[in-house]
Amino acid sequence: MVAIETDSHKRRAFSFGRIRQRLMKLVSQPGFQSWASRFPLTRRIARKDGEQLFDLVAGFAYSQVLFAIVKLDILEHLRNQPLSAEVLASKTGLTPERLEMLCNAGVALELLSIDKNGCYQLARLGAATLGVPGLRQMILHHDLLYQDIADPVAFLAGQTSPSLAEFWPYVRTETAKEVSGEAANKYSELMAASQRMVAEETLDTVDFGQFHSLMDVGGGTGAFLTEVTKRHPEIHVTLFDLPAVVEAAKSMPVLPDAQLIGGSFLEELPEGNDAISLIRVLYDHSDTTVSQLLGRVFDALPSGGLVIISEPMTGGSHPNRSGDVYFSLYTLAMKTGKARAPETIANFLENSGFQQIRTHKSARPFVTSVVTAHKP
Repeated sequence: MVAIETDSHKRRAFSFGRIRQRLMKLVSQPGFQSWASRFPLTRRIARKDGEQLFDLVAGFAYSQVLFAIVKLDILEHLRNQPLSAEVLASKTGLTPERLEMLCNAGVALELLSIDKNGCYQLARLGAATLGVPGLRQMILHHDLLYQDIADPVAFLAGQTSPSLAEFWPYVRTETAKEVSGEAANKYSELMAASQRMVAEETLDTVDFGQFHSLMDVGGGTGAFLTEVTKRHPEIHVTLFDLPAVVEAAKSMPVLPDAQLIGGSFLEELPEGNDAISLIRVLYDHSDTTVSQLLGRVFDALPSGGLVIISEPMTGGSHPNRSGDVYFSLYTLAMKTGKARAPETIANFLENSGFQQIRTHKSARPFVTSVVTAHKP
């Protein structure tokens, strides 16, 4: 009986597949598109498809408008009051005509709006851009990514030398000691600027109040642990990162009571903490490195200890825009890591000996997703 049901299911799936293939072939014909755009029952769908395709084509122009508005500090200039194109032009160095063109583009993208006097003012999205911690720094940082994927075919074929690989040198020097203080400061500043959103989402997802001690591996200059101690000042925290990064962290008074340890997570991790966090760490590294790191984490944790992995992830069998488009390209440009699905990370954890592996539901998966696991 089971075999008959299975065969029937396969036949139905095959039939649906053939119907869908024929339908997509029909939709791909120019004559059908022309008809669908006029026919009352399909006109709305055809228009929506057209708008989505146009947004895909124009997406780079949209991002460049945002980049220019942020780089010229137009949002900051408008923080307290509306301003005319002439006044904004005098503040940015653009001609009033070019400034008006840029601001009108900002209005179209709902970053700005125009008041009754014809002056530009912040719209909700523009105000949010100012209010999201680290977003300005990340937007300005994207000139490197835009350069790296200017020729996407050559980029995907491995025929380019991405600039992002030079910006994040630590992922290519995993034995710890070659990263300079200057390079460490460069990437630590950007990580710290953007870490608050990730920290908020992670702390809203996992109850850190259950821990007595927490070690953040690859913790940079302590941005994540700072947010942890704000909510849970009773937790003893340890920051573990490359020696040059730890030296930079020592100069910052944000973690006066934290233990700071420099080293390579591929050599050995300190023991004695009942939880270890890996915040935006795995997707920087190759499968081999991830496997080795999780093995070290397993060894460092006591029985019952918890590992918390928080980073942007792909959708696996259901691809998503943030993980499968943006972060997949970004990590490819870094040349060593890749964005992974929660199921893939779960497999790494299981192979390392972890149990009770759980993928947590995230309110903002475009910011981060969280996977936890216990050491038996």
